[in-house]
Amino acid sequence: MREFFKYVFATVVGVILSVFVIFVLCLALLIGLVSSLSEDKKVEIASNSILFLNLDQTILERTPIKRFENLPIIGSRDTKTIGFTDVIKSLKRAKTDDRITCIYINVTAPTAGKATLKEIRDALIDFKKSKKPIIAYSEVYTQDAYYLASVADKVYLNPEGDLEFKGFSSELTFFKGAMEKLGVEAQIIRVGNYKSAVEPFITDKMSDYNRKQVTAYVGGLYDTFLQGISESRKINKDTLFNYANVYKIQSAKDALTYKLIDGLRYKDEILDELRKISRESGNDPLNTVSINDYAESTPAESFTQKNKIAVIFANGDIVGGEGSESSIGSERISRAIRKARLDTSIKAIVLRINSGGGSALASDVMWREVVLAKKVKPVIASFGDVAASGGYYMAVAADSIFVQPNTITGSIGVFGIIPNFKNLLNNKLGITFDGVKTGQYADIMSTTRPLTPAERVIVQTGVNHVYDTFLTRVAEGRKKTKAQIDAIAGGHVWIGTDAIKIGLADRLGSFQDAITAAGKKAKIKEYRVVEYPEKIDPLNQFLTDAKDNIRVYYAKQEFGENYMIYEQMKKTLVNSGIQTRLPYEISVK
Repeated sequence: MREFFKYVFATVVGVILSVFVIFVLCLALLIGLVSSLSEDKKVEIASNSILFLNLDQTILERTPIKRFENLPIIGSRDTKTIGFTDVIKSLKRAKTDDRITCIYINVTAPTAGKATLKEIRDALIDFKKSKKPIIAYSEVYTQDAYYLASVADKVYLNPEGDLEFKGFSSELTFFKGAMEKLGVEAQIIRVGNYKSAVEPFITDKMSDYNRKQVTAYVGGLYDTFLQGISESRKINKDTLFNYANVYKIQSAKDALTYKLIDGLRYKDEILDELRKISRESGNDPLNTVSINDYAESTPAESFTQKNKIAVIFANGDIVGGEGSESSIGSERISRAIRKARLDTSIKAIVLRINSGGGSALASDVMWREVVLAKKVKPVIASFGDVAASGGYYMAVAADSIFVQPNTITGSIGVFGIIPNFKNLLNNKLGITFDGVKTGQYADIMSTTRPLTPAERVIVQTGVNHVYDTFLTRVAEGRKKTKAQIDAIAGGHVWIGTDAIKIGLADRLGSFQDAITAAGKKAKIKEYRVVEYPEKIDPLNQFLTDAKDNIRVYYAKQEFGENYMIYEQMKKTLVNSGIQTRLPYEISVK
């Protein structure tokens, strides 16, 4: 009887604790919801306002729906985000907005790719045509931050601050040694000497082929970086190269001496200068509006225009199925392209791609929809930071491809990785396997034993077939022979300027340039832009991904700065099917 009451008591306590936890969670949800909804208010912009370009936030392809973003739940987004398209639109609007007197840039370490930064920088250059001043200030400038800030009329740095100016580097992570210690073998099937996604698993350093292409594209990215700063700061590009090469900028005073900045200031001095520009007296508070709030206050495009251009955003890894806001699901994107094709009010389509690739099959599914759309209306591709491998595959049928000079593209190659855990399971963990099969190849993709020579031939044949199909798609889309494409393929990664030279892209141009070209090809002068696919409701997305969000949250807490290494290794080993994917996670800093 005593045991019975003990279990009953434990059960009651458990139920009470569960109810209490659920109550606390619901209360947190309610508080977060009220907080989120309370922020949904109309932004009032006063005269003589300063547009505050706070770019120390995650800059995405497009701004997500903001409902519920501040809910205090593990794994929910807890940082500010904005789409670069909204930044561009806002800067264009501010150019002629009489309420905006100047732009104040405050940036230390923007979270965005190189091509996205150039899009924003070019929009700032265009804003300067208004003759309204741009003031930049920071306590610390990373190289990406300084690339943006250097466009300002006045660039200021805290007297005890730091300006990073050291050149670009790209460090790759290799897992061969760790996998050997674990007893895991990566069985590699690939086509292309430059398709080096597999190198981290079979070697401990870059191959000569990979070193050659990494040197080329890092150098190309750096050239764009130096060229932009050279034009804005009126400093010879070779001189800037030398500054970085010998590490001349070691202090804030060095940055001033070598004219990378216009002055050393404290924040109060910057505020005084902004008061003078906005004609406010010393005691009056400054009228400021953040780029996020200003973007929200931008009125929607006129719905009176019947003609439309559809922009289809494809961002992230390519996967089968629906995908998400941060991945390209072949079903979701194909459906969006098909919808735009069948809508007679849509006169042209712009594919906005920012992807390093993924599933070869999913890429081909979306390629087919692009081919069908091209038969009835113009299709223009606009490449962002990266449009390589599967990201290039899905767009190659477009009428024209626009790139930025620092867009990463190409990587026409195919690979497959089949992990063999036999040594880990048998020798290290003492786990063995036995079974039966109805055919000699029934367990061809087993991960508990190595591939047989015959199985390896079968898998290699499949990879070769996908590569041949990839070459055919590119050759047809770019109007070249397969031999010509093969000569520049093999997994080779190119920057935008080189991609144009070898015929993989057509023109240098911004996202807006691609839209303008689409309108011109469709022979329409007036139109409105509609975006596809529809944004995913954040609450539905959170509930769907809650388990993964919490897992990622704790993994980041555990691994810290090494989380990317863990994620790269996991992603490569668990992706099933033949992959058309970038060689590795490109990180240039």
